[in-house]
Amino acid sequence: MSDELSIYVDADACPVKSEVYRVAERYGLKVYVVANDIMSVPRDQPNVELVVVSDRFDAADDWIAERAGASAIVVTSDIPLASRCVKAGAYVLAPNGRVFSSDSIGMSLAVRNLMQDLRAGGETLGGPAPFSKKDRSAFLSALDLAANRVRRRLPK
Repeated sequence: MSDELSIYVDADACPVKSEVYRVAERYGLKVYVVANDIMSVPRDQPNVELVVVSDRFDAADDWIAERAGASAIVVTSDIPLASRCVKAGAYVLAPNGRVFSSDSIGMSLAVRNLMQDLRAGGETLGGPAPFSKKDRSAFLSALDLAANRVRRRLPK
């Protein structure tokens, strides 16, 4: 962990990486794009770093969670990872702009576990709604707000 405001992206299935790059460039923030395999990141943005971890289950989650803290914004749709990062003091956003907080993460985990149990029991459930332009816009607004809030709470 450092005192420098950084954005950690759980990148393997993240639909808003380009939005993260835009906001990070605007604020001069460091971005760590964490994935299990090589992927493309902007070459013209030195503040964006690809971190390729092993293909071990949860390797990307572990890398991010170990670095999450008060100076971190974490972008993930993985609720167990979100929980770990919230507990570490990070500001955590889902790609649809939803903020995971200490007040909401318990319910999010409970719903996730219930749905997982129902699927394991043979229930046929629909998946999440398709990602929309509205989700992308909500994420951009939430990330901009997160960057400002985290910057204010860091020591000068």
